[in-house]
Amino acid sequence: MTLDYNSLLLALGISGGCLLITLLMSWSVSRTEMFLLSWATGVSFIIAYVAAYIVYVDHPNPLLGAACFLILSSGLATLFGAARQFRTGRFPKAMAACAAGCAAAFCVPPLLLGFDGLGFVGENIAAAALLGLTAREYWRGRSEAPGPIVTLVVLYATIAGGFLLCAGVLIADGRIVLGAAPQNWAEDVSLAISIAGMTGIGALSLALNHWRAAGRHRREAMTDALTGLLNRRALFDLHGNAPVGQFAAVIAFDLDDFKSVNDQYGHQVGDRVIIAFAAELSAAVGGQGSAARLGGEEFALVLPRCLPHQAERAAEAIRSGFAARSVITDRGALSCTVSAGVAFGTKEGLPFETALRLADKALYASKRDGRNRVSQQGLRLVQ
Repeated sequence: MTLDYNSLLLALGISGGCLLITLLMSWSVSRTEMFLLSWATGVSFIIAYVAAYIVYVDHPNPLLGAACFLILSSGLATLFGAARQFRTGRFPKAMAACAAGCAAAFCVPPLLLGFDGLGFVGENIAAAALLGLTAREYWRGRSEAPGPIVTLVVLYATIAGGFLLCAGVLIADGRIVLGAAPQNWAEDVSLAISIAGMTGIGALSLALNHWRAAGRHRREAMTDALTGLLNRRALFDLHGNAPVGQFAAVIAFDLDDFKSVNDQYGHQVGDRVIIAFAAELSAAVGGQGSAARLGGEEFALVLPRCLPHQAERAAEAIRSGFAARSVITDRGALSCTVSAGVAFGTKEGLPFETALRLADKALYASKRDGRNRVSQQGLRLVQ
């Protein structure tokens, strides 16, 4: 075995160790992204495999070789599980264990029976298959961040190609018994690819984690924490610079006598009333508009594509639906009502702030006329 090959193995181990430390430090800062910990676990298996394989290179032994294959299969199966966890949020324990077991069953028995040539062919094919499955998981989740994730897929596929190259050279050699670790140019190429690929995969995984964290912070800044609806800032970011056209409507809502709810039942019950209305608003809107909590008991709904009668009907459905809801308290069921005001856009387009102000005026008319009703803007421009 050449010094260059041993040096490549050592470089792979050192690269993996540095990556492991970086992943663990990143996970300790952002513990919500558990795929980083799973990825670190997979890398730790790879490091253990490299250490054991270095010993095997100098002292070939079937049991040690079998241990190397088991460790490598476990590591690559864990990386596959981490990829699934990145995409779905859950680590597939049973699937990862099954993948590791199948890979080990494919390559360990020939090695223990003395056919180490076949064992190494099986190891390389099994490793390529696990890496291919990992690449497939990332590919299925590529819509989240197409550029980085597609690059990640290419790196995993390239490393898988290195293992297949090793298998192909061993098959071409035709020996089912080697008596030692494989010694050929394909092994050197595969190791070099693995070192570069691991570095790139590590950097991209960390970048994706930071990108996710930044996205989560953006969403938190634009979302009302209690209801999950958009907040006022998000609503104005979405619609503040776009005029409200004639086939659009803005609806303002305000819970009736909400102060008395807080005074009589407490703020905890008041929060439940707000959550109940937000649920009614979300259910009515679906994906057809933008629902937001403007603050306190005030809400707004923007319907970008609707006719006037459809907007009025939507507001009435929300009003009646909420009136029929009950919030359970320690003093019995509590029913509340909401008032609404509807403003319509114009052919030329109204500034969003103007449309919201008109909706507020209509809302105040609903309050003045007895609450628990829907009113439309006093002046509507018909073109």
